[in-house]
Amino acid sequence: MTHPALVSGRTAVITGAASGIGFAAAEAVAALGMGVLMIDLPGEKLDGAAERLAAKGATVWAQGADVSDLSALEMIAAAAAELPSVTFLFNNAGMGVPSTTLGGAKAWVRTLGVNLWGVIHGTMAFSPAMIAHGETALIVNTGSKQGITTPPGNPAYNVSKAGVKSFTEALAHELRNTPGSKVSAHLMIPGWVHTGLTAASGAPKPDGAWSADQAVAFMLQSLDRGDFYILCPDNDVSRALDEKRIAWAAGDLIENRTALSRWHPDYAEAFKVFLAK
Repeated sequence: MTHPALVSGRTAVITGAASGIGFAAAEAVAALGMGVLMIDLPGEKLDGAAERLAAKGATVWAQGADVSDLSALEMIAAAAAELPSVTFLFNNAGMGVPSTTLGGAKAWVRTLGVNLWGVIHGTMAFSPAMIAHGETALIVNTGSKQGITTPPGNPAYNVSKAGVKSFTEALAHELRNTPGSKVSAHLMIPGWVHTGLTAASGAPKPDGAWSADQAVAFMLQSLDRGDFYILCPDNDVSRALDEKRIAWAAGDLIENRTALSRWHPDYAEAFKVFLAK
C-alpha cells in the first residue's frame, strides 16, 4: 500500500534533503512519481544530491536555505505555489554539536535553531497552503529517542528533540480540529541510523545500525498504517527494549525517582531487574 498523500504528480518538500534520511526519503517519494523540492544548506552537497536524483528521472527543485531562518523558508514556500500541490512535508533537517547545561550558549542557539525552530518554521511556511488545497497531505517531523529518554551527554540536542515531540503532538491535535483540513502530522523517531550525523564521513556502517533507506521504508510503512509515533527499531535495539527504556523514563516522574535514574548508580540494579521482566 501507499499513503494517498504520496501520489504521482504532487510535490514533496524535504528539508535536510542532501544526505542521510532526507535524501533517502527524496529517492523513495520520487520513485512514486512525486516531484521533490529539496531544501538544505546551499552548496555542492545539495547541488550534487539534486543532480543524482534528477539523473534517475526525478523532477527535482533544489533550494539552498538555513531552516533556522523563517523568512528564507517563507520565500521558498511562496515560490512553491507555482508547483503541483505539496502533499508531503518532511521537516527533517538536523544537526548536533557538543553541549553542556553549564555554558556554551552558541551551541544551544544553533542546535535549537536548526532542530526545533527548523521544524516550526517549515510547518508555518508550508502548512497554510497544504490545508488550503484540501487534498490529503502529510507533515512528518524528525524527532529522536533522545528527545524522549533524554540521556546524559548532549542536553541541547535532547531539548531540541523533546521540543519537536511536543510541537508535533500539538500540531497533530490542531490539524485534526481545523475545519476542512486533510493534513495529518506524524513524529519520525529514528533508531540508530548510519548517516553523516551519527558516523564519520566514509566510515562503514556498523552491523547494529540501519541504513537510511531502511529507516525511510519503515517510515512509509508506518504512515500507511496511520501511525503517529514512528518509533524505528534497528539491528541493535528492538522495539521491546525501546518501550522498556521509555517506560522507565516516564517512571522517574511517576515514582519520584531522581532525574535520569537509569544512569544513576543507586538505580542500576533496579533498572536491570526491570529490563529482565
